Amino acid sequence: MTTKLKITAIKPYPAWVGTRNQMLVKVETDQGIFGWGESGLSGREKAVAGAVEHYREFLIGRDPMQIGRIWQEVYRSQYFEGGRVLQAAISAIDIALHDIKGKALGVPVYELLGGKQRDRIPTFASTGDEAEGDVAIERARELRAQGWQAIRFFPVGQNSRDVFEPRESIGATATMLNKARRHLGNDVVLGIDYHHRLSVAEAASFCNKLDRGVLDFLEEPIRDETPEAYESLRTMTDIPFAIGEEFTSKWQFLPYIERGIHQFNRLDICNAGGFTEAMKIAGWSEAHYVDLMPHNPLGPVCTAATVHLAAAVPNFAWLETRAPEARLGFDNSEFFPVQPRLDGPDYPVGDLPGLGVEVNEEAVQAQSFHFWEAPHLKRRDGSVTNW
Repeated sequence: MTTKLKITAIKPYPAWVGTRNQMLVKVETDQGIFGWGESGLSGREKAVAGAVEHYREFLIGRDPMQIGRIWQEVYRSQYFEGGRVLQAAISAIDIALHDIKGKALGVPVYELLGGKQRDRIPTFASTGDEAEGDVAIERARELRAQGWQAIRFFPVGQNSRDVFEPRESIGATATMLNKARRHLGNDVVLGIDYHHRLSVAEAASFCNKLDRGVLDFLEEPIRDETPEAYESLRTMTDIPFAIGEEFTSKWQFLPYIERGIHQFNRLDICNAGGFTEAMKIAGWSEAHYVDLMPHNPLGPVCTAATVHLAAAVPNFAWLETRAPEARLGFDNSEFFPVQPRLDGPDYPVGDLPGLGVEVNEEAVQAQSFHFWEAPHLKRRDGSVTNW
């Protein structure tokens, strides 16, 4: 690189990969260096693509190396700043700019974040949202035999496409988890993702049905909009909370970190503002002894970005991986010929410049976007409930 880089194109690519869409963004420069980013707002990719196109109009011609300044401009230069759609777009652009800067300087992205603090990134694996009862326990046994020391379950009824009754789920799920702990022993980390499907009372009832010491983390038991509700639940159970995959800024994390509500940050780098915002959240969390446990349900660009983040911060627990669930197809090698690969239960930290991921742009361009809706769940009385 001999002269200052200029952004020449920003291209949103919403494409169906495996069993869901991935919202990829490519940022190109006048010297042939380009970067890839990914948005995490699954199910509303078209909205994010539109936001990216708005930002593109004033980012063409800018210096991609000025990442912090660009972040401030795309966030502040509008009256209606923030929100999940805009932050998902900002996240993808910010990740792509870090990819460009790493490539331009010939270093991995983690070197831009202070250098790596670990050589391998431990992960947690999931039993799968179709596995319940003894099937889920057997799946957990298999994961443990493959080397995983942290395993996440899903609640009974998680895979329903129509009716979900919380009170019917919590008793059966507690029975499953109590049995799982007896069969798996005490030296494995067990958690469950309730996908914010419970009320405070239902979540407290669920916790009370568990034997003491069964769960090491309870993920997203209720919706996050009211921190006071989580504070109330915090007084009813001593199970550590893993919260934050829906948060889109340091300001959303603020009450949870400052009030000691949660113990694990489920930060999603593709929703929370990219590397620029994620590093601020990580530092704030470190000051309050909260570990990162990143949300990572998307594709290899998200995984690569999160591996770099995980490598660079001291306060890290486990990275989510869905890789053992091969049927999902998120890591299709036709689309991503170079990507992070698990070595047992860990992602080795690589040394390729930038993110260290390659995208087959022609394959992505040729792959159509599919409109997809999450299940619109209801209770048995006909009322709407959370997916």
